[in-house]
Amino acid sequence: MEYTLKEATAEQLKKYDDLKQMLKDYGSAAVAFSSGVDSAFLLYAAKEALGDKVIAVTAKSCSFPQRELNEAKAFCESHKIRHFIFESEELDIEGFSHNPKNRCYLCKHELFEKIIKIAEDEGIAVILEGSNLDDNGDYRPGLQAVAELGIKSPLRAIGFTKEDIRVLSGNLGLPTWNKQSFACLSSRFVYGETISRKKLGMVDKAEQLLLDLGFHQVRVRIHGTMARIEIMPEEFEKLISGEIRSQITETFRNLGFTYVTMDLTGYRTGSMNEVIL
Repeated sequence: MEYTLKEATAEQLKKYDDLKQMLKDYGSAAVAFSSGVDSAFLLYAAKEALGDKVIAVTAKSCSFPQRELNEAKAFCESHKIRHFIFESEELDIEGFSHNPKNRCYLCKHELFEKIIKIAEDEGIAVILEGSNLDDNGDYRPGLQAVAELGIKSPLRAIGFTKEDIRVLSGNLGLPTWNKQSFACLSSRFVYGETISRKKLGMVDKAEQLLLDLGFHQVRVRIHGTMARIEIMPEEFEKLISGEIRSQITETFRNLGFTYVTMDLTGYRTGSMNEVIL
């Protein structure tokens, strides 16, 4: 999906002012930072509101692509934000690799416990995460961990939608304003299917190929050894054109996929949740 740069409305600008005031009132904050659209916007606002009293914290793991980590580092460097990176290996969490329906809860709980420890060591008052109003419509057990651990969600509290965040990010000149949406690679697995380092690597490389080929919003869902490609419907024709289709099929099979398919519904968030909602 290609996004068009728009001028922020008076209502959106008011939300941004309210956000900065809320952040300023916290005194200091640690932002769980993935380099995605939402967390980058939140981190930038926190930097404006709190200056050197904000830190960014990023978890490094096999379900977090290197490109995302590199972008997180570059963002913090460009805005002179102190950046803490820690190892958070989800596959070591008891039960996680079996991919239960509460997988995201298990991961987020451990992740935020580690961020809390870093914040305490740095004398930081609150921990922030970047969910927004649009996240309320999907199955997101990770938000239960957020609530249990007292993590603040200022974008949801003020009423930001994804559209608000993209528009304001564009007006602020943030490089993430038109970035594709991303979720951890573990979300590509069918519930109940074992998550392994090998299969995470297969998904990562497969999605990177699609991005390198110029597709704007991609998911490669994994069903055993079958790949189910989700892209925007307007890019279907490009994917099934002879040369690109052959390149994708050959590369995916070399990665370990037996079958390579395209989802005719197209890209949508949380498609693995459709069987449980």
